[in-house]
Amino acid sequence: MMEIRIHGRGGQGNVVAAYLLASAAFEDGRYCQAFPAFGAERRGAPVVAFVRVSETPILQRNEVRTPSFMIIQDETLLHEKGLTDGLKPDGGILINSPLSSEEISERHGAKMTAIPATQMAIDNVGRPVPNVALLSAFLELTGILPHGALKKALDERFSGHLLDNNLRLAHQAAKAVTKDLWKEKADAASA
Repeated sequence: MMEIRIHGRGGQGNVVAAYLLASAAFEDGRYCQAFPAFGAERRGAPVVAFVRVSETPILQRNEVRTPSFMIIQDETLLHEKGLTDGLKPDGGILINSPLSSEEISERHGAKMTAIPATQMAIDNVGRPVPNVALLSAFLELTGILPHGALKKALDERFSGHLLDNNLRLAHQAAKAVTKDLWKEKADAASA
């Protein structure tokens, strides 16, 4: 079973990201779970969402405490104490940042892969919602699900121009990272 923790702020599509990833897993014939944890329910407040993907039924019902991967939708969250607690030693962090992967890794003392997901979303969708870009990049990095599964999940949620724009965004984000860079980590996490 692979466990993913998604950190963001209210209004960034954090919960939608978790549901889209779980929907994509379901479309690919996997078992999945997605659920959020809220503090103060207001725009800008920290939000955490959890996703589990497995080849077998998932019996756990608790928050993800030891994720194999983290997706961080807002770079300012890196200043929160304990943000990366529990991340497996060989885990990966994908972050929304205009900085390069090298710059942000050096600045925060942890290896991360960065993409400018907010700017990509503004350019393609017209709104600063980085979730689809980050999910597409995550799938490209890990290879855990085919992009066709994400396309189906997006197709269920959006239509018309919004769907077309999100598909274009997903394509651009996939091109922004190294394909299968985390595949070995993902395979180990799923074993």
